[in-house]
Amino acid sequence: MDLYEHQGKELFAQAGIPVAQGRVAFTPDEARAAAEDLGGRVVVKAQVLTGGRGKAGGVKVVDGPGPAQEAAGAILGLDIKGHVTRRLLVEQAVAIAAEYYFSITFDRAAKMPLLMLTTMGGMDVEAVAENHPEALARLHVDPALGYRGFHGQRLMSEAGVPVEERKALAPLLAALYGVFAERDCMLVEVNPLVRLEDGSFLAADAKVTVDDNALFRHPDVEAMRDLAAADPQEQAAREADLAYVKLDGDVGILGNGAGLVMSTVDVIAQVGGRPANFCDVGGGASAEKIATALGIVLSDDKVRSVLFNIFGGITRGDEVAKGLLGALEQTAVRAPIVVRLDGTNAAEGRALLAAAARPEITVEETMLAAAETAVRLAGEGV
Repeated sequence: MDLYEHQGKELFAQAGIPVAQGRVAFTPDEARAAAEDLGGRVVVKAQVLTGGRGKAGGVKVVDGPGPAQEAAGAILGLDIKGHVTRRLLVEQAVAIAAEYYFSITFDRAAKMPLLMLTTMGGMDVEAVAENHPEALARLHVDPALGYRGFHGQRLMSEAGVPVEERKALAPLLAALYGVFAERDCMLVEVNPLVRLEDGSFLAADAKVTVDDNALFRHPDVEAMRDLAAADPQEQAAREADLAYVKLDGDVGILGNGAGLVMSTVDVIAQVGGRPANFCDVGGGASAEKIATALGIVLSDDKVRSVLFNIFGGITRGDEVAKGLLGALEQTAVRAPIVVRLDGTNAAEGRALLAAAARPEITVEETMLAAAETAVRLAGEGV
């Protein structure tokens, strides 16, 4: 679950991490009132769950309530990488002496949190890594040990942080790691992490992603979810307890088991297609659950064909076939469905589908053949 900047800063403030005073606004009038309340120069920031706000015109520094109201009118409704701006953060402007970048992410390959720090903040970290790799310090933290003071000292030393600044920066790095660990985050990123003219540090941004699987431990974070901004298919899948991720292709994918579905996504791409989603219905899915999943996949207007890929272990192929046929009775099908059944009772399942003679169903015996057929049918449906 991605958080808006102002939500991430709420978590930061609770952990004692300095942030600028700010107010959330949903209208230009509210932005004007926030600027009046804060006083002086303010920054009006689009609140969207993506980066690149500044380049898109979503961040404006203004003097006073009137200009804040005008800036809000220009930013609200702005489309930033497919995300429409519906809320703003109006913050007190601060006197910035230097901009750093700091992040903590979960390195799946190393199975440990990865910390990154550079004194070249305010720009894309990818550009720093490419053009100035020596300026980007990286350090893994063993979760069994946890974060210790020496981690911060080593990271600051390798990043080239001036010695006289380290005493002020060290507790901030420790507190940010505390948010990452205690809130079950997958990402905590601050860009820029700014040094003020008085030598203190402040988190001028907050990009926080919390592990969905841990939200039951954090009801206050779960309550921050913006349902209005959620993708409708992903929201419907979440309510139905389905693992679903929307992609940008035209071949819908359903399967049983995350590994099989990921492989299906890869095979679709291998044969020249573009997956429209990742959808795992799980083992032993009922006809009702299959119908729900199929309905969610087909509700995406971009889907031109569907690949239903099942490997029967405990799940029996004939039961899957019955479930699919039952689902078709409950779901309006507007795209062809390619079915690949393998494993336990796969032959019986294919026989049931053949006997049903549903015109929207094509049965294939291998994953590769099913993927090729699904991609071809998607192309024909354009």
